[in-house]
Amino acid sequence: MKSFLKIIFSLLFLFMFSCTKNSEIFEENNDFKYAESELKNALINNEILPDKVIPDSQTAVNVAENILFKTYGKENIIKQRPYDLNFIDGYYIINGTFQEPTIGGTFLIILNSKDGKIIKLTHGK
Repeated sequence: MKSFLKIIFSLLFLFMFSCTKNSEIFEENNDFKYAESELKNALINNEILPDKVIPDSQTAVNVAENILFKTYGKENIIKQRPYDLNFIDGYYIINGTFQEPTIGGTFLIILNSKDGKIIKLTHGK
């Protein structure tokens, strides 16, 4: 009986911890009217203050990995290191590599350094 109660309390604790985890980082729809106003203004004026939203290769990899991990799985993407990264005409072209012959393809992501837009996102099969 004691072990059963320990399991129940452990699960309850984990559930409570997982519920508060994201609230420490962000709150959704906290100030919706302000966000809506800023969005409308940005779409009308289309202003980006910095010269580049993605200023360097390391930032490009960080942005790419954040997207790729959620899309294709962290373990899958990490296996494709080291990445092949090129910067051409303001665009970061990043694709995965394989060290050994393997079945399956690699990812390709192209990011616009000026505005951070994803130009292409794909993964071979």
